[in-house]
Amino acid sequence: MNQNGVVHAVCSLDCPDQCGLLLHKQDGRIVKVEGDPDHPVTKGNICNKVRNMTHRIYDEKRLTHPMKRVGAKGEGKFAQISWEEAIETVTSKWKELIKTDGPESILPYSFYGNMGRLAAEGMDRRFFHRLGASQLIRSICSIAGTVGYKYTMGGAFGIDPEDTIHSKLIILWGINAASTNKQQVVLAQKARKQNGAKIVMIDVQKNQTGRLADWFIPILPGTDAALALGIMHILFDENLVDEYFLKQYTVGHEELREHVKQYTPESVSNITGVSVEDIYKLARMYGNTAPSYIRIGNGPQHHDNGGMFVRTVACLPALTGQWLEKGGGAIKSNSGYLAINERNLQRPDLLENKKTRAINMNQLGDALLHSDPPVKSLYVYTSNPAVVAPSGNKVREGLEREDLFLVVHDLFLTETAKYADIVLPSTSSFENTDLYTSYWHQFLQIQQPAIEPIGESKSNVEVFKMLAKGMGFTDSAFEDSEAEMIAQALDNPGNPYLEGIHYEDLAEKQYIKANIKPLFADKLPTPSGKIELYSQRMKADGHPPLPTYIPLVDDGDYPFLFVPAPNHNFLNSTFSNNEKHISLEKEPRLHINQKDAHAAGIEDGDMVCIWNHRGECKIKAAVGENVLPGVLVTQGLWADLEGTQHLVNSLTPDRIADMGGGATFFSARVDVEKL
Repeated sequence: MNQNGVVHAVCSLDCPDQCGLLLHKQDGRIVKVEGDPDHPVTKGNICNKVRNMTHRIYDEKRLTHPMKRVGAKGEGKFAQISWEEAIETVTSKWKELIKTDGPESILPYSFYGNMGRLAAEGMDRRFFHRLGASQLIRSICSIAGTVGYKYTMGGAFGIDPEDTIHSKLIILWGINAASTNKQQVVLAQKARKQNGAKIVMIDVQKNQTGRLADWFIPILPGTDAALALGIMHILFDENLVDEYFLKQYTVGHEELREHVKQYTPESVSNITGVSVEDIYKLARMYGNTAPSYIRIGNGPQHHDNGGMFVRTVACLPALTGQWLEKGGGAIKSNSGYLAINERNLQRPDLLENKKTRAINMNQLGDALLHSDPPVKSLYVYTSNPAVVAPSGNKVREGLEREDLFLVVHDLFLTETAKYADIVLPSTSSFENTDLYTSYWHQFLQIQQPAIEPIGESKSNVEVFKMLAKGMGFTDSAFEDSEAEMIAQALDNPGNPYLEGIHYEDLAEKQYIKANIKPLFADKLPTPSGKIELYSQRMKADGHPPLPTYIPLVDDGDYPFLFVPAPNHNFLNSTFSNNEKHISLEKEPRLHINQKDAHAAGIEDGDMVCIWNHRGECKIKAAVGENVLPGVLVTQGLWADLEGTQHLVNSLTPDRIADMGGGATFFSARVDVEKL
């Protein structure tokens, strides 16, 4: 490994852009992170989060050795131990629990704090399958929308984002792309410059993206499907649909035509807070502009009706035939193009009891407090549930249990790690070998170690191999190297887009585009082979077969809808404890409409308390017109620093969304008062 020079890398964050990077090294340390100008999609553009990544990698608070708890749970007092003692302590406890309570008393908890496929779903899955632990349903992010989109389109397939420079209308629906999909904004701005494209944003808050859009449309949370149905009503009523495309490539267009007659602009305006005039303007703009493109965001699918929202909006490009236009169509996720062989990577065949219980990660609090039989041990990695999980007060109460043996593997002593019995230091992505697959662009990428591990930190692959050895597992699956695991993952006969792409190619070239062909060159992977405007499968699964607006679940008699949105300089809780990123983001704020603020006697900059039956938060008010009356929005998951009380997920429900077991973070109701 060279101590000086420039090396290729890939951004590991849970972001659709998955930018190509160049790391500048001096004396073995990374001194500068910049974008790779030769990357075909990201072309040297990166965000502040990544530009300042060295502040995170070399943060003085980073963990460098294993530790055991010597204080009370949550107190954060630990003593250094060796890796040998750490592995022996963990495996001895688990062997004991398996004897007394069975393997299902042990639960892993993880998500995509590192998007590397090996870090997030490789040796860890093999280990917990072999252990027989309770299975975690990893559905905290995008699953509701993924299922909804699949009902319409058959899988996670959209247009190539590189083609969006040809779009003449770009609708960013429920996505603060300037903060969470920066490269899409770059492409949209190119389309605006080259084609005179109009950028429209539909969202609950006028954030960074709303300010750069040509037209920002504020909407009441959880009502987006109604707006899409109102647009459909006008498209059919004013003959702005592509009849040829509907007959050739869809099923159910006649049923949909009749169904949407009930969604008049007047009724939709009453539901959404969008004026009748604006509904007509948007529908006519969409119906008369080609190519038009919809970037479907994660925001609205974090509601009780989130799956149906995505299913509904995904129908719009079919009505106007946009899928056949270069630069037309939609993207929810493009992960289907890069689908790896998950069975090879995760080895579910190692799970002996195929009826092993599964626990939804969105209901971790209930699982820790009320599971029968109880969860006796929790192993947390690439996630920070004390901050990110919904109904956070229940989660932290569960973590406080004295009889819960908690192990955390992370780069920092996170809020979750402070409750741990054993804390293990983790490598950063720049210290590992891993495979990366974007869920937006269509390139696979590889990360090879750029620096030596910091201190005694180890990767997930290393640690789970050590745990397997400590448990006495001799299966060959635990002997595979990172290179062998990547090769196994790429060997996926079920995905023709990966044909001919091998580990050796990636190791040499750094990134390779999948072998994409036009979306409608063959039948879609729906039951009919076409876009399903009417879905018999949805009906069989207990959902309305046609796109339908379904109101949010009653969340209590509180006057405000509450949306804890992401911010610009963190990614969920990542970076929230790093001083550089905190200085960029400054402080948490609650966005409130000036009419609501005036009625409550709240002025800009006042400290306020937001609360419901789940908990309360104290935060500074930002008064203005960025949100509609009756709506409150925060940005970012801030670290639980001493003297603060702004863990916003304390207020969020742990109800399950309409599809896929998804989260309902944005369907809370709250009240607010000046402190």
